[in-house]
Amino acid sequence: MDKIGLLRERKAALVQAGEKVRAEISALADEESFVELSAFSFSEEEYGKSPAGEGVVTGFCTIGGDPFYVVAQNFAQDLGGLTKAHCEKIAKTLNAAEKNETPVVWLLNCRGAKLGEGVNVLEGIAELLLKATQLKGTVPQYAIIAGEVYGAAAAIAAIADVVFFLKEGALAVSSPLVLSAKAGKELKKEEVGGYQALRHALLPAVTVKDVEEAAAHIRFLTGLFSGNTADAELNAPAPVLETKAGAAELLPLIEDRLEIGANCAPEIKTVLGRLGGIAVAAAVFDGMRITAENMKKLRNFAELACCYGLPFVLFVDCLGVEESLAVNDSSVLREIAEYLNILDAIDTAKISVVTGSAAGLGYSLFAAKSAGYDYTYALATSRVSLFESRKGAEIFYGGADGALLEKYDEEHADPVNAARGGYLDNVIEPRFLKQYLIASLQTLVR
Repeated sequence: MDKIGLLRERKAALVQAGEKVRAEISALADEESFVELSAFSFSEEEYGKSPAGEGVVTGFCTIGGDPFYVVAQNFAQDLGGLTKAHCEKIAKTLNAAEKNETPVVWLLNCRGAKLGEGVNVLEGIAELLLKATQLKGTVPQYAIIAGEVYGAAAAIAAIADVVFFLKEGALAVSSPLVLSAKAGKELKKEEVGGYQALRHALLPAVTVKDVEEAAAHIRFLTGLFSGNTADAELNAPAPVLETKAGAAELLPLIEDRLEIGANCAPEIKTVLGRLGGIAVAAAVFDGMRITAENMKKLRNFAELACCYGLPFVLFVDCLGVEESLAVNDSSVLREIAEYLNILDAIDTAKISVVTGSAAGLGYSLFAAKSAGYDYTYALATSRVSLFESRKGAEIFYGGADGALLEKYDEEHADPVNAARGGYLDNVIEPRFLKQYLIASLQTLVR
């Protein structure tokens, strides 16, 4: 028997059975760098035939010259259906990633568990989800939603550090058919699990046009998470900040930035990028009032910074907790406690700058020196106070017309008052904000 010829025939059959997913791997990886693992692993005993790689392709490659493990579900093979062997094949790859301290990229495209194995597949799902969870914070995991991802496979996206949605990507814990039946109307997959539809899922998500764009973002994030510095842009003053210092004006201060989770809680912009060439995780508040949802988004982002040793920088504009029954009867207090727990765990640089208002808990949580920030600053045009201006004017002066609002801001909200108490390291001219931040980072980051 011609063993070599037979091997070539078997490999050709595998390639043919996974033509699309292998093209996606090629678009992700550096040219000719992908090496497949466990290519002939399948559930032959259960099914009596070779399902051509068990609906998943695994292996390792380089992306931008850096090593990665790849888990790519083959939708063309039984709709990427999960089986116990499928899960064990993935778990084996994750074990190798843990041992070799190598990041993982998931190409997800799966309609759920394959029928026929019963509880066996549920055990396999538990194994792979636990292993993926154990990797969190040890090595980065990136999930690319390359097609329909339903059922247990959707949980992988919640574990990943960054999730990239292709236009055709849809993510749901239940089938859209089931959800349509529950809703009493036919729903398109993008209405159920598209990027825009998942506004309350609080995933660290980014939209991309194709796998190549996801690969470019992964190359960028690899440099950030490794702590490598890069050439800094010229730190020219930004006089625009003296007129207005909202999110639109502040974001350009961050070089080579990538915003994640833009589809949810937009009052907080969570951005990975660089300041003076130093990698940072920056949260830019845009006239925020505290809710359970935006606190959870911020807490998740702070956890990402903590996991990968990124300096955490806050641009604060917050008038305290939103005053509503819905917020009062929510998990907002729990989320506040969890945020403080994560903030305390961050052992790299923590810098806060009040760019708008910091009132009540908006100050205590995000700008107070006692909360553990290494440096706290405020723009000269900002307001730091016990109450937001309108409520403060009513309490102190019995009214809230223009003159009384101005009086409250001058007498009670001038950030110099907090600086006099030693609670701010400096009150600065808005145009020089970036220079202050870079100088501070240079003293804290080694």
